[in-house]
Amino acid sequence: MDAGKTEGLAGELEAYANWFAAPPTPCADGHFLTLTLFAEFEDTARTAREMTAVFLRNAGADVVVDDARLVVSELVGNVVNHAVPDRHFAVAGGCRRIDVTFKLWPKWLFIGVTDEDSTPPLLPAGEAFSPGLLGELSEAVLPDNGRGVLIVQRLASAVWWSPEERGGKTVWCRFDLDGGTGR
Repeated sequence: MDAGKTEGLAGELEAYANWFAAPPTPCADGHFLTLTLFAEFEDTARTAREMTAVFLRNAGADVVVDDARLVVSELVGNVVNHAVPDRHFAVAGGCRRIDVTFKLWPKWLFIGVTDEDSTPPLLPAGEAFSPGLLGELSEAVLPDNGRGVLIVQRLASAVWWSPEERGGKTVWCRFDLDGGTGR
């Protein structure tokens, strides 16, 4: 294995270890925040975008604010438009809970959006069209759904999901930062 691949794999393992780690302590180099929102409120996505910007700016991660806001908006929008709570979460007339988690370390930003639906998300395995061809295609030939996840995959360094122990799932993404100053 060449040095570049070894270095890349080591970086992925280090990032995974920090994603899996407990939230940073106040004296650590990281910042942690979880927001709880409800899908039935008309301003849920806007609130999520605004809180993303406030958190990242206050934590000094201004360079990823725009991309992170768009990613959070897409992931929260997916919950609002598609998530159906597991039977034990469903309450007649109740609201669907959405938790947005931020873990910011000097080298990475992890964003997780948790919902009450255990159905795995449809994460495209690759690009439907090459990036060069995509600009020349009309919207008529693009997929009817799944575009939001494609946007998330384009902006983030990695996208994955994990089931929650109590039910539901979290869709995660990672932004690689350059020593805490951006990509």
